[in-house]
Amino acid sequence: MDEKFLQLLGLANRAKKITTGEELVLKAVRSGKTSLVVLADDVSSGTEKKVRNKCEYYGVPLQKRFTREELGGAIGKETRAVIGILDKGFAKKLMELLG
Repeated sequence: MDEKFLQLLGLANRAKKITTGEELVLKAVRSGKTSLVVLADDVSSGTEKKVRNKCEYYGVPLQKRFTREELGGAIGKETRAVIGILDKGFAKKLMELLG
């Protein structure tokens, strides 16, 4: 299941339907462009609190799974702590995969 999730994340990346990096993701959440936020398991508590609060305030679903390396690897980057999914279809399918 996790493998499929990471593959779909890579596909969303190639389709240019994601944004990465804390500031860019938070900006996308604020502007209502994000349908789902994926947060790495190993982020600092400060980063997690900031992202979680923003997501709760704006009603954006948040999934905390995988390590920074796994998230980064899925999208062809070294490491990524936070990824915003910009497409409703991708977001829906990714949430289904996580159950």
